[in-house]
Amino acid sequence: MLKDFVFHPSTITWIAHAITVLLLSVRVIMKRPATGVALAWLLLIAAFPFGGAIIYLLIGERRIGRSRTTGIELLNNDYRKIADAAIDEGLTRVDWSRHAPAAEGMDQLGLTMTGSHTVSGSSFEMFSDTPSILRAIARDVDSAEKSVLMEFYIWNEGGLADEVMESVIRAAQRGVHCCVLIDSLGARPWWKSAQPKRLREAGVELKPALPVGLFRTLVGRTDLRLHRKIVVIDGDVAWTGSMNLVDPAFFKQDSGVGQWVDAMVRLRGSVVVPLAVTMIGDWMLESGEQLEKLIARADLRLVKPEGPADIQVIPSGPGQSGDGLLQMILSLINAAKDELVMTTPYLVPDESLLRAIRGAAARGVTVRLIVPEKVDSFLTRFASRSYYDDLLNVGVEIYLFRGGLLHTKSIMVDGAMSMFGTVNLDMRSLWLNYEVALFVYEPEFAKQLRSMQQTYIDDSDRLDTETWRRRPFVHRLLENSLRLVSPLL
Repeated sequence: MLKDFVFHPSTITWIAHAITVLLLSVRVIMKRPATGVALAWLLLIAAFPFGGAIIYLLIGERRIGRSRTTGIELLNNDYRKIADAAIDEGLTRVDWSRHAPAAEGMDQLGLTMTGSHTVSGSSFEMFSDTPSILRAIARDVDSAEKSVLMEFYIWNEGGLADEVMESVIRAAQRGVHCCVLIDSLGARPWWKSAQPKRLREAGVELKPALPVGLFRTLVGRTDLRLHRKIVVIDGDVAWTGSMNLVDPAFFKQDSGVGQWVDAMVRLRGSVVVPLAVTMIGDWMLESGEQLEKLIARADLRLVKPEGPADIQVIPSGPGQSGDGLLQMILSLINAAKDELVMTTPYLVPDESLLRAIRGAAARGVTVRLIVPEKVDSFLTRFASRSYYDDLLNVGVEIYLFRGGLLHTKSIMVDGAMSMFGTVNLDMRSLWLNYEVALFVYEPEFAKQLRSMQQTYIDDSDRLDTETWRRRPFVHRLLENSLRLVSPLL
């Protein structure tokens, strides 16, 4: 009888499950992730026999593979060489006396955590109208004489995005060196279209970033994505911000959230160099080419200061910067004394970020958070809403943007300092994606950003605390249930 019980298939299955849970629990504990993340994984592994274990082994750790780890280490050394050259040119000589008291400390934090200096002397032009952005990028590409460097998470056929593609083809045909890097998964439908072939036939060097496949799944996670958006023309003009290479009138029209609303900034001066080097570094990791050769082919050079803005470029991603970007965002929020305004399409903060925002409101800072009324992810939509009570309870003003899927990622503090770039206020952006953010120490930039944020507020409904508390119990249960797995979203 005992023998039959011990060797019964169900008994063997449960013993195997128990051993799996024990071994993976030890592994999770020894990896020392954030407590919430660790508990979410332990719950998933224990609750779903074998399925939870498989999911953890696929996406539970920030595995990037040995070759990419080695490449990033070499790249970090090259970044330091370029930073040293920038110091020789005086590009990092910033007059901190004209900035907010916290700015110099943030510069040191970014340098220590990511190796990125603040560079002085850059000009900027803010764009919040997508047709204007796409037409302006196409014009800049048409004016290129030496090089065009581009990287995006998504490229989508249709509308004005096709005009940008045609401008890149024209540039390559007239002998301009064109390198285009597009995420393999984010732009999966585009990779199956005819456009990649047209670009390559014109002479454009085009590569998928972080390709996926069975072998790559075994050596590294397949959901670590290149989420950066960078364009650099002739090493003289750069673009970055939240917008993918898409025309909203032709993108995800069946998602039920309206058109995507984005913002980009056109830059000249010193900041072009670290943005270009970020893109070239990503290209080097995918191509295996040496950084020096890539810089020479792109005719990249240290540019002269042009404009009043002092800007720190913070690239982030697994194996690259640890929690450097999160630390910068926390420092920016903690520096707020009067007003803090944030926009993000996806709000799934970790405990440190949630506490920083709550702390700012609790100490008397006017905190305004602008998020889209509708988002394209069911899980993220309800997980995000689970944080509203925490924020409303301390006086955070939450605005639900009704003009589409607000995709702009920005933070403005006291009309003096800003964050603008590709990073969402969620754990995926902060821990899993390769992102890039500008930390801008310039009141005029903050003024223009605040003006743009106000247009979003004007097209939003402020969330009423009492009305929110009366929402159905079923909604609250769903929100709080999904919050338990928010570290995994």
